[in-house]
Amino acid sequence: MARQITTVLIDLSGTLHIDNTAIPGAVQALSRLRNANLSIKFVTNTTKESSTYLYERLTKLGFDLRKEEIFSSLAAARRLIISRRLKPLLLIDPAAMEDFQDLATDDTPDAVVIGLAPSKFNYDELNKAFRLLLNGASLIAIHEGRYYKRPDGLALGPGAFIKGLEYSSNVKAEVVGKPTIGFFKAALGETDPAQAIMIGDDVRDDVAGAQAAGIKGILVQTGKYRAGDENTITPGPAKVYASFVEAAESILSERI
Repeated sequence: MARQITTVLIDLSGTLHIDNTAIPGAVQALSRLRNANLSIKFVTNTTKESSTYLYERLTKLGFDLRKEEIFSSLAAARRLIISRRLKPLLLIDPAAMEDFQDLATDDTPDAVVIGLAPSKFNYDELNKAFRLLLNGASLIAIHEGRYYKRPDGLALGPGAFIKGLEYSSNVKAEVVGKPTIGFFKAALGETDPAQAIMIGDDVRDDVAGAQAAGIKGILVQTGKYRAGDENTITPGPAKVYASFVEAAESILSERI
């Protein structure tokens, strides 16, 4: 007999919102999940914004959440940097730097830490990172997202630039965020994976990553979803729905 779902992990960008626009009906659907006494955690690979900036964006869109409910790959990367006492070269967006201000150093970096940072993905910055890697620095990928959804269409994620640095330096990146099992287990804390479910628009990072950690995965057809994504992973998603609204209703009606 399947265990009752007590915890819902929810992706943010592409699942609840796209930039400054909420997915239609998502605000109300999240409220219904909260009213069902489910534990909610927002798990995100978003690295273009600090936790404060992200929280403020979501509350302005009308979402009911607490800052401490957001579990981000930025926070996971920060913990890793502190635990290993690293001196990082941070290739992250200026809007995310707030989460790392106290970790800035004037010393020669011994780690290259990369998130989604379009303004940093130029030859000079990437070449600086490349030279550090050749000199023994470690390569830490906050995540390896292939692409993400913007109002004007899909856009390259950091994965392409990380793979380029790996190829040129012959250094393998350590991935911190989704889809790593460690990220999902940290997000769950003491919760049994069998009692949790993940909702996201990325079939690899959200769904396959969660299912590798023993969490059921629901794929939503918004954000970066492309037709046929559900057929690209094995096992496939537990369910596929048009949007977060239908996914939430499914959980509430215990049809999972």
